[in-house]
Amino acid sequence: MNPIGSRACYDEGKRCAETLFFDYHRQHRVEIKVARIFNTYGPRMHPNDGRVVSNFIVQALRGQDITIYGDGTQTRSFCYVDDLIDGFVRLMATGPDVTGPVNLGNPGEFSMRELAAIVLDITGSRSRIVHRPLPADDPRQRRPDISLANEALGWRPTVPLREGLGRTVAYFDAFLREVTAA
Repeated sequence: MNPIGSRACYDEGKRCAETLFFDYHRQHRVEIKVARIFNTYGPRMHPNDGRVVSNFIVQALRGQDITIYGDGTQTRSFCYVDDLIDGFVRLMATGPDVTGPVNLGNPGEFSMRELAAIVLDITGSRSRIVHRPLPADDPRQRRPDISLANEALGWRPTVPLREGLGRTVAYFDAFLREVTAA
């Protein structure tokens, strides 16, 4: 991690928040739960939130070029929102001995090229894939180790990427039609 790079405020902000939670926990004996979430997606995402899933879906549904930054071989793991909420509920139901941090995400990895291909297939779009320069400090891989979530919470994601994307595409398709009709 680059502590002064373009992503530093985001990365360091999360790390600082966790540190403050654990300091407060130690000093005041307040029960805490810390979850680290990984690339959550699903219906009701904002169409312009800047995340790759919503970007690809909105671009495909509008027939715009799908923008991949870099060569598209970088990988991410995508967790459907229902799975994440289930993980949160299970974490909150644990006793005070489970504080975290607990990784909540789907360990299945997909390249940006694979994600774009799945979105194009589900939407039936004829959008072209275009490549732009990779932003500075963009990680090549993000894949959560969910072994603690599995052991402590009995949690594992269950919604496959294609199924979750299908639900998300249906939401965005209806949303964009409604916005266009208004």
